[in-house]
Amino acid sequence: MTLSAPTASSDPIAERVLHRDGMVLVLDKPAGLPVHPGPKGGVTLHDLLDHLRFGLPRKPELAHRLDKDTSGCLVLGRHPKAIALLNKLFADGKVDKTYVAVTKGAPAEDTGRIDQPLAKRSPHRGWWMQAVPKGTPGALEAVTDWRVLFRGEGLAVMALSPVTGRTHQLRAHLSHLGFPILGDSIYGGASRLPGGPVLHLHSRRVVLPVAKNGPPLTVSAPFPAHVKETIAALGGDVSVLEEAADGAF
Repeated sequence: MTLSAPTASSDPIAERVLHRDGMVLVLDKPAGLPVHPGPKGGVTLHDLLDHLRFGLPRKPELAHRLDKDTSGCLVLGRHPKAIALLNKLFADGKVDKTYVAVTKGAPAEDTGRIDQPLAKRSPHRGWWMQAVPKGTPGALEAVTDWRVLFRGEGLAVMALSPVTGRTHQLRAHLSHLGFPILGDSIYGGASRLPGGPVLHLHSRRVVLPVAKNGPPLTVSAPFPAHVKETIAALGGDVSVLEEAADGAF
């Protein structure tokens, strides 16, 4: 799907809404779409928010963010009260998130936890992170739970649950573990030239405890085409792995 700046007759981004109620939107963000304007310009999700008002006077606002090349569940609040609640839930670590990654190999174990602080790799590239020893000045605590869902020839499919929410946490942690994400040009050695593999990191599921006296809101995003194609080439069953990811944690 090709996304462009808003026009009166075109709103393809609205077709990617997975859930909508009076407070919350959950969007299936496509890989390659930045959520915020950057130095290179181009269309971003910020330019498309008018298409997600659905009759309300205000544009929705992001409750968290995904990297440009990460696909899947992205949560937005539809009005100030909702945005404040969602921001607090994310800040307090009360939102359960499950990601799926295709990785270059996998640990011998089936489950585990990465408890490794992260720090900026360079003051000039503040979003590039690196794993550092505990006690390193300026380092931030970073914890990721993981589960291997499928092992293929040279690649694996892993479910990931970030306990903390650091910049590039999953990408940096898997690289530190020795099993970087397929298509990762920063932490996995993938080429930045056109035609290389797309980052195989997908926000599969979010669980939002937004109701005071009701069950949490649970939303899942289907695997994108590039992930499906890779899994199929490995001999995996996409529908089985999607279900397995939802029950991984």
